[in-house]
Amino acid sequence: MPRGMYRVSWLSRVSVLGAGVMGHGIAQLAAMAGYEVRLLDIEPSILERALEKIRWSLMKLAEKNRYPEEAVEETLARIRTTTDIPEAVEGCGLVIEAVPEDIGLKRGLLREVEDYLQPEAIIASNTSTLPISELADATQRPDKVVGIHFFNPPQLMPLVEVIKGEKTSEETLEKAVEFAKSLGKEVVVCRQDIPGFIVNRILLPLLDEAAWTVKRGEAQPPEIDSALRYKLGLPLGPFELMDYTGIDVVYQAMREIKKRDPRLLMLCPLIEEMYRRGWWGRKSGRGFYSYTTEARRPPKISREVGEKVDPLWILAPAVNSAARLLRTGIIEREELEKAVRLGLGFPEGILSLAEKLGMDVVVKTLEAKAALYGDFYTPDEQLVEMSGRKREAVYEGTLTLKREPPIAWITLNRPKKLNALTQEMINELELLLGILETDKEIRVVALRGAGGKAFSAGADIEFLKNLSPEEAEKASRRWNNTFKLLEAFPKPVVAVIEGYCFGSGLELALACDLRVAREDSILGNPEIDLGLIPGAGGTQRLTKLVGLGKAKEMIMLGENIGAEEALRIGLVNKVYPREGFEEKVKQLLEKLAEKPPLALKAAKQAVNLAAEGRFEEGIRFEAKSFGKLMSTLDAREGIDAFLSKRKPRFRGE
Repeated sequence: MPRGMYRVSWLSRVSVLGAGVMGHGIAQLAAMAGYEVRLLDIEPSILERALEKIRWSLMKLAEKNRYPEEAVEETLARIRTTTDIPEAVEGCGLVIEAVPEDIGLKRGLLREVEDYLQPEAIIASNTSTLPISELADATQRPDKVVGIHFFNPPQLMPLVEVIKGEKTSEETLEKAVEFAKSLGKEVVVCRQDIPGFIVNRILLPLLDEAAWTVKRGEAQPPEIDSALRYKLGLPLGPFELMDYTGIDVVYQAMREIKKRDPRLLMLCPLIEEMYRRGWWGRKSGRGFYSYTTEARRPPKISREVGEKVDPLWILAPAVNSAARLLRTGIIEREELEKAVRLGLGFPEGILSLAEKLGMDVVVKTLEAKAALYGDFYTPDEQLVEMSGRKREAVYEGTLTLKREPPIAWITLNRPKKLNALTQEMINELELLLGILETDKEIRVVALRGAGGKAFSAGADIEFLKNLSPEEAEKASRRWNNTFKLLEAFPKPVVAVIEGYCFGSGLELALACDLRVAREDSILGNPEIDLGLIPGAGGTQRLTKLVGLGKAKEMIMLGENIGAEEALRIGLVNKVYPREGFEEKVKQLLEKLAEKPPLALKAAKQAVNLAAEGRFEEGIRFEAKSFGKLMSTLDAREGIDAFLSKRKPRFRGE
């Protein structure tokens, strides 16, 4: 059996009631760990299909060297199927109910099963949402009823939630934990029988908010899925996940939770509508996406389609729910973070992710939603308290983010490597831009390198040398797409160049709106000496700035230039002396921050259209924007201030 699996001393035979998606997976796990298994369902044909799926799964594991091939038949031999309840539970020390999420069905089955159980047998439910206490009350042994919630697919997902009902004994709870660990699983314990337990109290508000965002016309499913996958690193977007899980399953879970805790979610009518129409996702051929191929694969979702969606707009209610779990003492933070990582496949815990996004930004997002849509979104007091400890350094990783409203500083944070760029840094840059886009206190973003020796010396050679041609092309497109986000960012972005600015570092600076350099800075494109060319849009952006001849000279010769030469050819906008550099930069940023935000955004868009050679489109956009800006409070303030001979105070309205 695989590492981590072992049999506990008090148990030899396990009964699994229900041979559906979850039931046959649980039966497989128990058999793999060496237990005898009885698998029950109402039709022999269902049981036959379950055994076929178990065999297929075991063979797949064997192909991937995750299970010994010679053990497959032996494991299958430990599983006996039956349609007879007395036979299913005979001699079993643990019975696991895994039938559909219908509390009447589950309670009736447990009542019927109990008559045939030995006195010391434990009854467990694999429910993901229904209260264990309500199930336990259907039996004469509520102290021996416990929740053991596996995740789909049970054979692969590493987490199990163990839930204590109101009357579950400590002995039963300990045995349930011991059993789950004997299957090689990581375990989190929910010591209070709350609707949704731990993981679904995070997941379901996320799914519900995604649906509400579509219902309100703020974004479409592919845009949201793209943003959460590519900007946050989630394995599936919310609509992909609902289609995969089954919209019927999601709706029923949400309905049961909302009955018991209306504070957790509002249950978007869009999900109910999909359920009523029978559009349940992959299983029905239609859900939020259409599944027309035999493999029933959804359309591919590009990174670009989600560029305009702020993932925090979707994530914030789930963060709020996580904060509420901490405040009520239901689970410790470490266990909560583990549950989210292992149960949902998040790249990190939800609170760690929220801290990187900025707890204060999360709170502001919820407050904005509350103002628009009601008190449901009011930030939990625990979240507000957490946000107070995170107001200065909002984020710290391979990039750092420091808010000094109205200015935000993004710093490339690898000074020992001269801030050489890696994929991780590019990912983090996307994340931080998403945070700052909706931060109304921030009007200007400054991008700089840590240490004072380099803005960035280019792409990390260790990263480059391991790329295949296909991977290199993919990385080139990915980095350029991120730099496009920087170009299209609705607020001014200034590259603050101190020291070396080479290769991809220069390409990053080129994507900013303005470049200011310290007098001793050196800039260049040395890629040609590596047998390469600029790979993140540098050939195009450099040509727009300095002209065809100078761009060819810099790229084809690979020679570096000083700051003054860069200023002369238009590569940088300002050059400041080393002494007083910080003060000069700050004065420039403050001057930019005083300008009207709406006009700055429109000006940036219009000029970018010109740079792309889209003259006629640019003229139309300019005229339309000019008209729109005339209706703004900022335009009124600017005109009034001019006539009154005073300094205007723009508010972005």
